Amino acid sequence: MAGNGHLADLSRELGYEFKDPELLVEAFRHSSYANESEDTTLKDNERLEFLGDAVLDLAISDILMNLFQNAEEGELSKCRASVVNEKGLFELARELRLGDYLLLGKGEELSGGREKPSILANTLEALLGAIYLDAGFSRTREIIHRLFLPFLGKIDVQGFNHDYKSLVQEHTQEKVKARPEYALVSESGPAHDRTFRVGIYLEGRLLAEGEGRSKKEAEQKAAREAYFCLTREQENP
Repeated sequence: MAGNGHLADLSRELGYEFKDPELLVEAFRHSSYANESEDTTLKDNERLEFLGDAVLDLAISDILMNLFQNAEEGELSKCRASVVNEKGLFELARELRLGDYLLLGKGEELSGGREKPSILANTLEALLGAIYLDAGFSRTREIIHRLFLPFLGKIDVQGFNHDYKSLVQEHTQEKVKARPEYALVSESGPAHDRTFRVGIYLEGRLLAEGEGRSKKEAEQKAAREAYFCLTREQENP
């Protein structure tokens, strides 16, 4: 046990069981705890945090490269910055209740260390570093993809040279050997300022809907939402 939580609960939440449990414990060992311990051999989580920061950047970069295949370097950098930042890491760490597992020194405990954004964000990076050492990049990337899907889904892609319709079609043909279909659900507004709502269907099942000033824009937005839904289903069957 670390902090007030059982690490076995976290393993279930992550969908990953550590081969080396000590790596998992180390990920939650804050420097304040190690400094106050009589055991001078204890390692804090700062080295794992350093590694996890690099692994997270690489994994998100790889995911964005695949997701936005025609985006330029500057666009990709902005996307990565919108996903990988202290605010986002803190939100995810809090959702995973990482504060419950922290090993803190007495002073840090009394000052509310379990709720500090910087500590929680750093702990999440240390956890990802530990997973990388235990499982390698491929498995860590899968976990990062699943954990960060909500943030990836909020990326502002206005103006990107991307094609979600092609992404969805490639995905569905590979997985179920079927092509998605689009249908106009509704349209509203005056003739010079119409708003179109389009649904995307796969084998008769509505996957998502999107709105736009043109049918083409609405189809792309519906395909974007469907792509994240399909990816989420694949990550969490």
